[in-house]
Amino acid sequence: MKYFELYEMPVSFLTDEKHLKKKYLELSKKSHPDFYTLESTEKQNEILASSTLNNKAYQTLNDFDKRIKYILSEKGYLVEEEKYVLPQIFLMEMLDLNELVLEVEFNPAKGDEVEKHLADAHKNLRSEIHITLENFDETKAEAEVYQRIKEFYYKRKYLLRIQEQLDKFATDKSDASI
Repeated sequence: MKYFELYEMPVSFLTDEKHLKKKYLELSKKSHPDFYTLESTEKQNEILASSTLNNKAYQTLNDFDKRIKYILSEKGYLVEEEKYVLPQIFLMEMLDLNELVLEVEFNPAKGDEVEKHLADAHKNLRSEIHITLENFDETKAEAEVYQRIKEFYYKRKYLLRIQEQLDKFATDKSDASI
């Protein structure tokens, strides 16, 4: 996986942030286009491509959700525009949570209660996958491990969309009071 290789790191869903930033800064200094203004156009283009790769790699690996998406995509477990079907029990739980979010639209006082439910859902989701992410070893990982992480990824996206909806109601209500 080229981003991890670039930073001389093992493929991991949980990264060493200090190492990542150190390697990013090291590569940024080596490939900053301003240091190559007197070089040939070919060399400048090469440095620009190197700098662009470094920036894109850092943005991806430094963001938990982007990192998961990147690894799963590179391994062929995540396909663009995929219609992933989440487990029915999860969807039923989310239906209840969505109903609570809709109540906030009409009764903003329920916002704190819904925030707590949402925080609990995030916490439960993280606790379900934490050991898998922590013990992940690309050389030993089987399809079942990637599938579990993929399900986590889609569940997390679902919860984040609910959070955005809740935040939107809070913003709409605060805008209305201006």
